[in-house]
Amino acid sequence: MKIIEIQDVVKKFGQQCALDGLSLSVEQGCTFGLLGPNGAGKTTLIRILTCIYQADGGTILFQGHPLTPTDVARIGYLPEERGLYKKMTVSEQAIYLARLRGLSRADAVSNLKKWFRKFEIDSWWNRRVEELSKGMQQKIQFIVTVVHQPDFLIFDEPFSGFDPINADLLKREILELKQRGATIILSTHNMASVEEICDDIALINHGRVLLEGGVNDVRRRFRKNQYTITLEGDTLPAGEFPEELFEILSHHTEGYHTILLLQATPDTGANALLDYFIHRHTVLSFNEVLPSMNDIFISSVQTQNKNH
Repeated sequence: MKIIEIQDVVKKFGQQCALDGLSLSVEQGCTFGLLGPNGAGKTTLIRILTCIYQADGGTILFQGHPLTPTDVARIGYLPEERGLYKKMTVSEQAIYLARLRGLSRADAVSNLKKWFRKFEIDSWWNRRVEELSKGMQQKIQFIVTVVHQPDFLIFDEPFSGFDPINADLLKREILELKQRGATIILSTHNMASVEEICDDIALINHGRVLLEGGVNDVRRRFRKNQYTITLEGDTLPAGEFPEELFEILSHHTEGYHTILLLQATPDTGANALLDYFIHRHTVLSFNEVLPSMNDIFISSVQTQNKNH
């Protein structure tokens, strides 16, 4: 079931077209990566999904019906540009924001204290926001984004400003929210996190979808018929290699092992490569090299920009 269906959405700011007939859909229960370079239209789309902006054209369906401001109460939104009232205490701020999401004061306090204990930040409860570091403030904003237990969450650059330990903590929490049944849109430039967390992605540029699909499917779509093979021995095997099968792009040794990066010819598959080496050497491992989401992002956007 699709929780969000975006159909031919257009949004203009004067002569600038931020979204140019954009269409995509998000399956319920998945983590969806919304990717694109700066100025691609990601934040504009998110603001339309949260009813901050109205689209100039097109349709957005939320669980099968047209999206309305009433639906926003069921959405948790962590914007890229954070903002807390610095003179308020953390508890005052968090309770205020939780009550804006429809929680009673008692439920707000109860839910918030559970999250504070989970994050081991009980001691922050009565501290002023201005006393907290940027990373600490972002933890608070994450908590108030999820405190009302929304079934649809939008995180815009959630890892920005976090050190590796806290970024890993946040990844684990996002995965746990998904396991509980939440649908998550993750907008980020951190492509490693996309590979770790996301099920599906859409790469947008110039207000249109450039590329979409499952993360693994997209990576396979951009495969280059390259493989790594690890052989026993610390030297490159002697003799000529068959050019009709492959080219050695690089090689290096690790201990008593030699690792080759192979570029197979267009008509050579994995089985043929493995068969060649198994009959001549001791093969310790053999893997296809799939391009990273970072490589796919850069090559796809650069190609479109050249043709735009």
